[in-house]
Amino acid sequence: MLESPLDDEQATELAEHLKALADPVRLRLLSMIATAPTAELCACDLPEVLHRSQPTISHHLAQLVHAGIIEREQRGKWAYFRLAGDGLAAIRAALGEGAEHRHIGRTSVLFLCGHNAGRSQMAAGWLRHLAGERIDVLSAGSNPGDELNPSAVAAMYEVGIDITGHAPQRWTDEMALSADIVISMGCGDDCPLTPGAQRIDWDLPDPAGRDVEFTRGVRDEIEQRVRGLIDDLTPSCCA
Repeated sequence: MLESPLDDEQATELAEHLKALADPVRLRLLSMIATAPTAELCACDLPEVLHRSQPTISHHLAQLVHAGIIEREQRGKWAYFRLAGDGLAAIRAALGEGAEHRHIGRTSVLFLCGHNAGRSQMAAGWLRHLAGERIDVLSAGSNPGDELNPSAVAAMYEVGIDITGHAPQRWTDEMALSADIVISMGCGDDCPLTPGAQRIDWDLPDPAGRDVEFTRGVRDEIEQRVRGLIDDLTPSCCA
């Protein structure tokens, strides 16, 4: 909340932010970025959706970047855009809503299996590794084991992913309700049914009690499924 009226400098800065938003196209761009499943969008996806030319879209995006409302990251040929917390925080504070800000629209994925020691841990490890902070990742089990499956730990370590920092845990109602997507792999009827969440079942062999060679196959299949999940959650981009 504001503790005192705006001074000249604060008012000038806020006016620039509001000026940048005083356009229907820029407001639509901001709303699309804010609600994107991965909290970012590629510039190449926007002209077709908004029925505007690429130069026009680039101009509007540049205005939002200049105002500190969104951030730009170049990746090869295309630029990607995400919300910038500082610019929106200033607007929220001036409107009396406080300065705290977090990304809107970030998808939360919950991986579930029986013991939360192998498959769900490997899936969570892959998604954290491949998606970074773009997607919130959770994993849990209906009957969690005492420790991670050693063959799962070893198989993931072979591809440069350390899952040892995530011990098996039991799923909670709060955890399930916070998830946008629930992916089960072996917990059957014990997996929670979460209203509003997308439910996906991955029929994967259980590596419990199996050697690393067997677990490698499960690991690689999980990788392909996780990559497919990320593709589904990420807007397609022009080649």
